[in-house]
Amino acid sequence: MSAEPSDAPERQRDAERTRAEILDVATGEFADRGYDGARVDEIAARTRTTKRMIYYYFGSKEGLYVAVLERAYQGIRALEQQLDVDHLDPARAMRALAELTFDHHESHPAFIRLVGIENIHHAEHLRTSPILPGLAAPAVDVLAGILERGRAAGLFRDDVDALDVHMMISAFCVFRTANQHTFQVIFDRDLLDPARRDHYRRMLGDLVLEYLTAHVGRA
Repeated sequence: MSAEPSDAPERQRDAERTRAEILDVATGEFADRGYDGARVDEIAARTRTTKRMIYYYFGSKEGLYVAVLERAYQGIRALEQQLDVDHLDPARAMRALAELTFDHHESHPAFIRLVGIENIHHAEHLRTSPILPGLAAPAVDVLAGILERGRAAGLFRDDVDALDVHMMISAFCVFRTANQHTFQVIFDRDLLDPARRDHYRRMLGDLVLEYLTAHVGRA
């Protein structure tokens, strides 16, 4: 007599869908209300699950919040790893990476808010993440490779490391999204105005490349 087909794969898919749905809703809740203001009851009410089930998957409110942070960082890191720049000259490769960050941060404002919220908490929750060591490697590795090729070609300065460049790119992209409202009120300029988008995207690439090529070949 043959065994009944196992429904384990379907249960696994259901669990993955439920977990993803919880993370989607929790991302918005934490980004909008912060860690302290977010309510697990509200997240449960907006999903097809219960508070008890959320704790089953994530252990606690902090566990859910850390999972939200991890997924947010993994999203941009995955894009960086997928970026194919080996066939581009170093300058164009650097511009492509800057543009990727620009596009991601613009289209993921919740990510920017989550980073700001976690900085308010001095990264105390992110420090507990078991995957923390892997959250930085993709960004650093891609940038380091481009910098190495640029230096070998005599194009880029040699007193800058990958984290310096990552900071420059992030500073521009985060500021544009995080401070859009106060900037508009004070200066009456919409940093996310579609008419200025190409200008700002080009400006970011120019800033990075001008800095990387400054003083190269000069005594």
